[in-house]
Amino acid sequence: MAPARNARVLFSSIPKDYPIPGETTVYDASQTIDIENVPLNGGFLIKTLVLSVDPYMRGRMRAPEVASYSLSYQIGESLNGYGIGKIIRSEDPNFPPGKYVYGKNIPHQEYSVLSSSLDMLFVIEKDPKLPWTAYVGAAGMPGQTAWMAWKEYSNAKKGETAFVSTGAGPVGSMVIQLAKRDGLRVIACAGSDEKVQFMKEIGADVAFNYKTTDTREVLKKEGPIDIYWDNVGGEILDAALEFTAIYGRFLICGMISGYNTGLKGIKNLALAYPKSITLHGILVLRLFEKHKDEFYATVPPLLASGDIKYKEDISRGLESVGDVILAVQEGRNNGKAVVIVAEE
Repeated sequence: MAPARNARVLFSSIPKDYPIPGETTVYDASQTIDIENVPLNGGFLIKTLVLSVDPYMRGRMRAPEVASYSLSYQIGESLNGYGIGKIIRSEDPNFPPGKYVYGKNIPHQEYSVLSSSLDMLFVIEKDPKLPWTAYVGAAGMPGQTAWMAWKEYSNAKKGETAFVSTGAGPVGSMVIQLAKRDGLRVIACAGSDEKVQFMKEIGADVAFNYKTTDTREVLKKEGPIDIYWDNVGGEILDAALEFTAIYGRFLICGMISGYNTGLKGIKNLALAYPKSITLHGILVLRLFEKHKDEFYATVPPLLASGDIKYKEDISRGLESVGDVILAVQEGRNNGKAVVIVAEE
């Protein structure tokens, strides 16, 4: 068999603010691979099917000497992230051919030789009622983040009020539904009227567009809030601090408002002690082993039955990755951003 194309998406330069398609990331179709003979060195060869594009990827687009919880991308190397691949060949009995693998470091290329030594890499079975795309979204890392952290930290009590920022996103929309299942009243915000409508459809009691409505005015009227799920930081986090209840719990998942333009100082943090606020920083990597078995036993069936709803924003082809990364950073995606690289 002649060598096959092995297109990839390279990290080409460190962005100053928003990542620029074709400059920060570059699609390259010059590489080939001999699928039948490429050395596996005890590992296995996958064909990439689905890739996830997530907000945290912006933080990896930095100089390697800048320390963080995740490794930086390397200039001239393929991006990587959460994804699903089909095993084509294998020298590892734990990853047999024909099975499917999920991982958090799947290269953004058509074919890859992987090793079982990679962190969070395992064979995954699919519910026949769900597409593979769901397994990098509501049944993948975003869903895990919401479900595991809510279970671990929310201490939710029926009748309380929760406030969820980025409530139409893959994490926030799951949090809204988990809060409603626990009997909470939910306030949620997002950046478009279409997203506001989706939040209402999945159960938010109060949903608003933070770009056209004053967050402080909403929280002043609808609060105080007992639980705040933060995906954005900045002014919305400041507003939540101002209008939280005594013994409020803050679950800090992300601060995308400052990823590309610089983080802004929080003015109201001094309210944390008179209000006895508890703050939990969330990284799913630190919750995964504790909750993974219950998550996979519980969440995919709820998604398949429609008891928990999710929304996807699907693009096709590796060449779209750069544009999708920018769309996520700018908040233009409408649902979980997923790139389908290949069909089975």
